[in-house]
Amino acid sequence: MTATRIHAALADDNRLRILDRLSRGPAGPSSLARELAITRQGTAKHLAVLADAGLVESRRAGREVQYSARPDALRSAGRALIEAADRWDAQLALLRRAAEGS
Repeated sequence: MTATRIHAALADDNRLRILDRLSRGPAGPSSLARELAITRQGTAKHLAVLADAGLVESRRAGREVQYSARPDALRSAGRALIEAADRWDAQLALLRRAAEGS
């Protein structure tokens, strides 16, 4: 799981909605599509991006695949985003001080 893949996966509103829904329990692409008003094909593509980023996992349940959020990966992604935000805040503070000192 790379930071770029995680950032790309989290940059889409539909994928965030899917992750939010999966945080309440596993679901298949068909049920997610119905609940979130996204086409089944679109849902499957979004799930593939999330799986590629390591944020969801799949398990076959009968004829359909069920997807679940990976809380450990989401926590790790959250920590990485907080660290990036902290670095940006530090850089902006340096710029602000430099601008005020001029």
